[in-house]
Amino acid sequence: MDTNKIIPLLPDMAIFVTVVEQGNFSKAAKKLGVTPSAVSRQISRLENALGIKLLQRTTRQLALTESGEITFTSCKQMVEAAEQAISASTSTTSTVSGLLRVAAPKSLANQVLRPLFVEFLKQYPEIQLHLKVTDKVLDPIHDSIDFLIHINEQPIESMVNIKLGKVEQTLCASPEYLKANTTPLSPEDLKDHACLCLGENATDNRWRFIKQNHQSTVQVSGPYLVNHSEMRRDAIEQGVGIGALPDYIAKKSIQSGQLIALLGDWKLQGNYQGDICLQFVQSKYMPNKNRVFIDFIKQKLLNITP
Repeated sequence: MDTNKIIPLLPDMAIFVTVVEQGNFSKAAKKLGVTPSAVSRQISRLENALGIKLLQRTTRQLALTESGEITFTSCKQMVEAAEQAISASTSTTSTVSGLLRVAAPKSLANQVLRPLFVEFLKQYPEIQLHLKVTDKVLDPIHDSIDFLIHINEQPIESMVNIKLGKVEQTLCASPEYLKANTTPLSPEDLKDHACLCLGENATDNRWRFIKQNHQSTVQVSGPYLVNHSEMRRDAIEQGVGIGALPDYIAKKSIQSGQLIALLGDWKLQGNYQGDICLQFVQSKYMPNKNRVFIDFIKQKLLNITP
């Protein structure tokens, strides 16, 4: 398709993105300041021009077809590129402003990132930060995210990845618990202890350890199953049993003497550990607000993570 045929379709593509993001024609029409019938006509015109069906229409909601999914991704990138072009043309080196949308996991956001985001906003008062705190790994395009921060041993290949640090699980217990029980010296010793598991699936009580070329898997049990890191830390501090915590949560309690790290020469395998990844969609033109966020979070997080 030549340029002369593409140009008239650009508004229809932008409206298509709006319809998908809003969920139906009425909401999209309200946002665009037009009638639902006008929106419907433009979607039909786009479908006819492309020769594919983009949306499955029902009385209650819209659903993307397989072809619609692919088309939406491309159209979304087009709209974002247009937004970046406008941002690049209006921004100056002395002014950093606009909306930044960031997603981060709950525990890391609360324990590590919370004060950094406040400091960032004080440093750049003309930036509006929209933080989505969720343990679900969001899709930057479909979920409208500028930056995705997550803990993962395998970052998303299609996105730019900046390593901000590393998280490992630390096995620990309270001094009171260890006074009343024998200190475990090997993974096998954990069979005789009360161990706090996540309880997220049937294999959470099978703890896997590695030390150099040696591996050990032990089935543990205990009175408390909880997949909330701070609640698990509180229970461990109060002597309920032995448990694993992300090192950024365990660190302060170990330094204060409330917790004692165990089996330091063994590495506990499992979820919720790996690289702290800052990921975003590759773009030739990056707004100033995005650049300063990357620089800020790299400088701050690399200085505080273990």
